[in-house]
Amino acid sequence: MIHCPSARVDVTATARLHLGFLDLNGGLGRQFGSLGLTIDGFATRLTAERADGFSAEGIDAERALAYARTFAAARGLTGGAHLQLVETIPDHAGLGSGTQLALAVGTALERLLAPTADGEAWDSRAIARALGRGQRSGIGVGAFDQGGFLVDCGRGAPHHDRGHVPPVVMRFPFPADWRLLLLFDPCGSGLHGEREVRAFDALPVFPDATVGSLCRLLLMQLVPGLIEGRLPPVADAIGQIQRAVGSHFAPVQGGCFASPAVSAALDWAAEQGFVGSGQSSWGPTGFVLVADPDQARWLELGLKARFGALSALRYRVVAGRNQGATVDLLAATRRTMQES
Repeated sequence: MIHCPSARVDVTATARLHLGFLDLNGGLGRQFGSLGLTIDGFATRLTAERADGFSAEGIDAERALAYARTFAAARGLTGGAHLQLVETIPDHAGLGSGTQLALAVGTALERLLAPTADGEAWDSRAIARALGRGQRSGIGVGAFDQGGFLVDCGRGAPHHDRGHVPPVVMRFPFPADWRLLLLFDPCGSGLHGEREVRAFDALPVFPDATVGSLCRLLLMQLVPGLIEGRLPPVADAIGQIQRAVGSHFAPVQGGCFASPAVSAALDWAAEQGFVGSGQSSWGPTGFVLVADPDQARWLELGLKARFGALSALRYRVVAGRNQGATVDLLAATRRTMQES
């Protein structure tokens, strides 16, 4: 690890889609199990430079500053840093904003301030644990580290796995031509914080038979389709997984998907043959998997024609991203308070 008083660290972490859980039952000793995809189009970008104390400016500065102070205390760091937030992923939209911001801040401070003689550097999993991220899903950490299409194997029983980030057990590159049309409902936000905790506590028992069906869809249909670059089995499997999980969450989010406007748009897209659709995390962001940019544009135009006058939905076409966050150590452009 490089430790240089005149260094600056730039971190760029892109968004992810959480495409559903595999096992909400936990009968085999592990619970949740997630699949997800790293995407382009949205990113958290920040710069960290050494300073006498901790400070932050820009979008989500207060949240970043809280992460910085928490991580510094957990890591035993001395000194401080000034954080410049250039861009952040939209909050509470199902795009992984909190985890990517936490990992970007923690990684910047680890590279900038951690001493070189105290053993191993903290990796993303250790940073996530210190900042309370990745408690149910390892997809956000996997997106930061590797990118691509990711599957984690869930969280182990609390007595031996408390605080551990679910490990990523499968990672596949996402085909370069495929696209996702994202649907945003600016009138709502996904469950988070205490409301999310209460929602999980209120859910009924997830049936064993459904768990088996979802795992079979993943291993025998979705994964081979990704490896072979065949869209139809991948889209069909994602759509089935989404609707099974969405139906389970319906009592606490008001329906199979959180946003009625997004739900109506996804139903219409399915009627046109686009079955690989669903909601990322708690939403309200929806997505539709398509074969290429031309299909994405055709579908977007069709949705706008069908719902435009009556809907506040917004759209964005994105591709999968097959690499993780970028971390650059650069010459400082800002002097510390002690030097000024």
